[in-house]
Amino acid sequence: MKVTDMTFKEGQEFKIRVKCNSDSNSFAINIGHDPENIALHLNPRFDFGGDCNTIVSNSKSGGCWGDEERDMNFPFCRGEECKFHVSFNMERFYIKLPDGSMVDFPNRLGDVKYKYFHVSGDARIVGIKIK
Repeated sequence: MKVTDMTFKEGQEFKIRVKCNSDSNSFAINIGHDPENIALHLNPRFDFGGDCNTIVSNSKSGGCWGDEERDMNFPFCRGEECKFHVSFNMERFYIKLPDGSMVDFPNRLGDVKYKYFHVSGDARIVGIKIK
């Protein structure tokens, strides 16, 4: 699913529910301006690209990926629904994972408003809400 004209601003909370496929290798949640400028690329990997049970985070600016960050906390199960709560400011994104734990990632684009949202890979959107 791709949304190209939403408004997600600093101080708001973006709630995302996805359901992973039963044979999922990975999926990604992208938030930014467009496909070439992604402020947050959150990529849980069950078994993909040499990573197992790892969350890989990154950003893309002008079509160029930045440096990946990895987190070994992996509260996901194939075939199950999971919820994410995302908020941000000019410096960082804060992501609450399905088990209630938190991860954060630098807001490398440094903006206070984003309009692009995309989920790709082996999961489907169950619901989204911005408040």
